[in-house]
Amino acid sequence: MNEDPHDFPNQGKIRRTFVAGIFASVPLAVTILIIWWVDQKTRVITYWLFHRSIPFVGVLIAVAAIYVTGMITSSLVGRFFLRLLDNILMHLPVVRQLYLGWKQIALTPGGTEGTFSRVVMVPDETGQMHMLGFTSGRVLEGDPPRLCVFIPSAPNPITGRLFFIEAAKCEILQMTPEEAFKVILSTGNYIPPLIGSGETKPLRAGAYTSGS
Repeated sequence: MNEDPHDFPNQGKIRRTFVAGIFASVPLAVTILIIWWVDQKTRVITYWLFHRSIPFVGVLIAVAAIYVTGMITSSLVGRFFLRLLDNILMHLPVVRQLYLGWKQIALTPGGTEGTFSRVVMVPDETGQMHMLGFTSGRVLEGDPPRLCVFIPSAPNPITGRLFFIEAAKCEILQMTPEEAFKVILSTGNYIPPLIGSGETKPLRAGAYTSGS
């Protein structure tokens, strides 16, 4: 086969290196943009505390506040107040629908609620391949019982498709949603060993909760 004289000898390597640079640069650029935005929005804190603008102090205060909030919500007292607040919001006529809609898609601590709370592996239409998705684990009543599974697109997990799959065909992966997002955002460049090790468990009757 005659080689095209216009092709570079290392064109494939250059392309792969360029793509790798994009995947390395995008998270870094997004992180810098978020830090800059938070710093701009929190400069008022430094004005209030020190009567002058100090770069990144507001960012540190915001991070500390988020960490303290996480500590409070993960404690027994924090969980009690969260349940109390949840009960109050669920009984407010107008707020209830908005809160319920947010609650159904939110990733809540403990992995018990929210579409993205559990990572699941499901077969495709042919049954020969598997797809990585997310589910709340709440069963939809019917015969057979089914689960609502969101299959995200790669590398943009915001878009995707919803599938209603028999619960017996769904396998919960022993991995966190954060790890699953890494797989999707990296378009498969990052694959946890457990995906190929069989560390999954089928959703049995007692492994999921009834939908409301």
